[in-house]
Amino acid sequence: MESLKAVFWKPDPAAQIRKCNQLLRSNARTLERDITRLKQLENKTRQYILSASKRGQRNPSQAKQAAAETRTFARELIRIRKQTARLNTSKAQLNSVQMQVNEAFSVRKIEGSLKASTGIMKDVNSLVKLPELQGRMRELSQELVKAGIIEEMVGDMLPDEDLLEGEDEEAETEVDKVLGEVLKTPGLPETKIGAEPIELAEEAVDEDQEATLAQMRGRLEALKS
Repeated sequence: MESLKAVFWKPDPAAQIRKCNQLLRSNARTLERDITRLKQLENKTRQYILSASKRGQRNPSQAKQAAAETRTFARELIRIRKQTARLNTSKAQLNSVQMQVNEAFSVRKIEGSLKASTGIMKDVNSLVKLPELQGRMRELSQELVKAGIIEEMVGDMLPDEDLLEGEDEEAETEVDKVLGEVLKTPGLPETKIGAEPIELAEEAVDEDQEATLAQMRGRLEALKS
């Protein structure tokens, strides 16, 4: 029956806008959930940095290893913050798409026709490349094409390395800045940052810390998949 309706009748504008808003709200909830998880992961990573620093202060024999660990965790913190910033930018784009889509349907209700929007198409193309939103954004793009709001389907997903370009090569100055911020917590003695270069040799991070890092990176990858 639905297929016959699609052949003989035009899509119902009210149903179209309901479907579009449903998909937009679903994408917004996905982003909110992922941002919340990243915030929790950021807080845990800050605690790992503080714990490693305190251990180095209590046990001078472990100071070098602890300092290496704090820098490793600082790099992970930078990665988390970059991904959080990317998702917050995507959230703003998604809100913009929702406002533009609702405005486009309002114009059609008044004027009886729709004009394709290059602005909406640009934002949708950007959002569909996010692994977190790819499936629902593709579905949304199909609905927008049917409604005449955009003229063509969107492109393929960007590789993760393009989304988080340079995340594995954080500058040492950026690492120092993060450590300076985290370790200046009230009640915690300051640790000298950058006093001497620290080589992250294979023995610098013990098995427990490697397991912790693996878990953190697994969570980051889960948020991107």
